[in-house]
Amino acid sequence: MELSKTFRFQSQNLTSFIPFSPINNPLKNQLSFPTKLINNKSKTTKLTITASRKAPIEGVSEELNDIASYNLDFAYTRRRVRSAFTEVQQQLDHCLFKDAPAGIRTEEWYERNSRGLEIFCKSWMPEPGIPIKASLCFCHGYGDTCTFFFEGIARRIAASGYAVFAMDYPGFGLSEGLHGYIPNFDDLVDDVIEHYTQIKARPDMRELPRFLLGQSMGGAVSLKVHLKEPDNWDGVILVAPMCKIADDVLPPDAVMKVLTLLSKVMPKAKLFPNKDLAELAIRDPSKRKLAVYNVICYEDRPRLRTGMELLRVTKQIESQVEQVSAPLLILHGEADKVTDPLVSQFLYENASSKDKTLKLYENGYHCILEGEPDDRINTIHDDIVSWLDFRCSIN
Repeated sequence: MELSKTFRFQSQNLTSFIPFSPINNPLKNQLSFPTKLINNKSKTTKLTITASRKAPIEGVSEELNDIASYNLDFAYTRRRVRSAFTEVQQQLDHCLFKDAPAGIRTEEWYERNSRGLEIFCKSWMPEPGIPIKASLCFCHGYGDTCTFFFEGIARRIAASGYAVFAMDYPGFGLSEGLHGYIPNFDDLVDDVIEHYTQIKARPDMRELPRFLLGQSMGGAVSLKVHLKEPDNWDGVILVAPMCKIADDVLPPDAVMKVLTLLSKVMPKAKLFPNKDLAELAIRDPSKRKLAVYNVICYEDRPRLRTGMELLRVTKQIESQVEQVSAPLLILHGEADKVTDPLVSQFLYENASSKDKTLKLYENGYHCILEGEPDDRINTIHDDIVSWLDFRCSIN
């Protein structure tokens, strides 16, 4: 997700962006909206928008491409698309799939939460006979899912003795809800708390340390979860977190008024400006090509209410960073153009946590868990496990 560069303005055209899954093939469009200035004179602000058109995926059958082109607004369609591509995904030439540890016990299930939404859940357990050290609960990024690339990440962590749990937020991945729609970020956070409270209460997890792992927007989710229940977690790991918007790139008042108004009138409309970030998110070109196989990610323009909610929550988190008190590991690529590593530095310096670590990776892009060269990916995964191992040893 975007942090310090969420908005960029040129002349009268709004060319800001909120990043999401690094797959986008936009067709540019413009809408004009009158905005009233302080002197009561009218001025037209051009809002640049796009409609997404998915390109065919090379190397798969025409039938699979037809399936990949389905309307993903509803969960039943996303589930069918994911099912059709599961075998293809597992055969991709990526270290997360090729080198995935054997013997990991996985389970997938759906559960209906207190808001009546059917939520997709998954777990990865060490092979039988390996003691479980702790539970690790994952919060995925904007537009993403807890399947696909995270499958390989979870297997590696589970092989080190951790029970890894994940869920798709409402409206994302395989969970119910309009695709890519976040009408209220706090409701989403409450959904996460509700699910992981049940996980932590399981008989086999109840006495074990518990940690959060949040990537990109999932970093904002993790921080909000921690702030709502500060004493319920033994540590928080943040990867390229979305937690602040730089003051110098906040949108002008006139533009904010337009976006605010539109988000109330047509909150579900896919009109929030953003930018194609494929080349900015994944550094390794060969891995960048594989991102198209994440076929249930949300890759259209952000919906208006979603965009406004993400702006609101980043401002809220920025004002609360001093309340972050859990043991903290922050990982960020130094060359990340999607979320600013300086924001992670800001979080590290201002959090009240007595146990906090910031690791910046030279030349690293945004998707450091899956989009870097193999040796870098292995190093980062080892850094996470080493940090977890040390905290578990002192608990």
